[in-house]
Amino acid sequence: MAFSGALKANFFQCLKLSSDKVTRRSFQTASSLNLINSTKKHGPSPVSHPVGKQVVTMIPGDGVWPELMHSVKDVCKQAGVPVVFDEKYISEIQPQQNCSLEEFVDAVTKSTVCIKGILQTPTGKGNTSELESLNMAMRKMLDLYANVVLVKSLPGLRTRHKNIDIVVIREQTEGEYSSLEHESVAGVVESLKIITAAKSKRVAKFAFDYATKHGRKKVTAIHKANIMKLADGLFLESCKEVAKMYPLIEFDDMIIDNTCMQLVSNPYQFDVMVMPNLYGSIIDNLAAGLVGGAGVVPGESYSSGVAIFEPGARHSFAEAQGKNIANPTAILLCAANMLKHMNLERYGNRIESAVYKVIKTGKVRTQDMGGYATTNEFTNAVCKVL
Repeated sequence: MAFSGALKANFFQCLKLSSDKVTRRSFQTASSLNLINSTKKHGPSPVSHPVGKQVVTMIPGDGVWPELMHSVKDVCKQAGVPVVFDEKYISEIQPQQNCSLEEFVDAVTKSTVCIKGILQTPTGKGNTSELESLNMAMRKMLDLYANVVLVKSLPGLRTRHKNIDIVVIREQTEGEYSSLEHESVAGVVESLKIITAAKSKRVAKFAFDYATKHGRKKVTAIHKANIMKLADGLFLESCKEVAKMYPLIEFDDMIIDNTCMQLVSNPYQFDVMVMPNLYGSIIDNLAAGLVGGAGVVPGESYSSGVAIFEPGARHSFAEAQGKNIANPTAILLCAANMLKHMNLERYGNRIESAVYKVIKTGKVRTQDMGGYATTNEFTNAVCKVL
């Protein structure tokens, strides 16, 4: 059967189109298989251009921290960070503007990530009807057992010691912060310190896991087992027991008072430090002073399912409220670490690098870093770098 020229042309055109479709399908199928095989082999790729926005719970805090949270929002907006901040106002000194503790816990449990300013706790007998502070109640309700403070020298910021890089890990759900106090007779108060093997081993394991994950070589347990032989003795023995499971990590221990002296004279002997509650509060603040003070040290607290990022040295700095002089470095580094935790490393690294560059350049520094810049000027300098 003979075909006309037009029919032949149409026949071969259809054949070509059909062949192209098969080729495209084969290529798409091969690409999909390659992607699946690559994911199985190497794991999912880092999120660099995420779709949608993730929710982060934000606690503005007391003192200067609501002002510094504006710095966080401005910098995140400038960097194009794909997060939405769900603000929850809660305070022990301004209870009239509070959300409930249960509402806060529900919000953080749902988002699993929170950035938090410092909450001021009233001091002394008679200032509060509750022995357990709001901070302590939060930690216990969320089981935020491990507090991590990153004590690291900042490039360009002059301090007595250079190149410090210490991680302080603190158990923060028991110890001296157990809120178990009573006045047995007039003028005699008993305050109970609770140490358990289960929680001591848990925070010790966290410290060794942290050291393993971050390429650290040594873990030092801080204690006062020479005096509190049962309580701190139990903590020390728990750490020693856990250390046996990590033969590649060096382990030693040190008494708390000697630790304070050693930190200021030779901080380079420390790598990862793990300790009970009160000692952690003391060492956090002492170590912060070695690298520039409370305004430059970030921290974070972990439970099994929640992470809260807040400054490492817990001061509300209420005397600077409204004066536009506070240093936003610590909370900006907290935000950067939070983004890395959320697999938004591209954004976290950009913000961290911008903060470091502003400090290293030295033209814009707040008063605590030896400069004259305001909070807003420092924030704007970071935004300009971004």
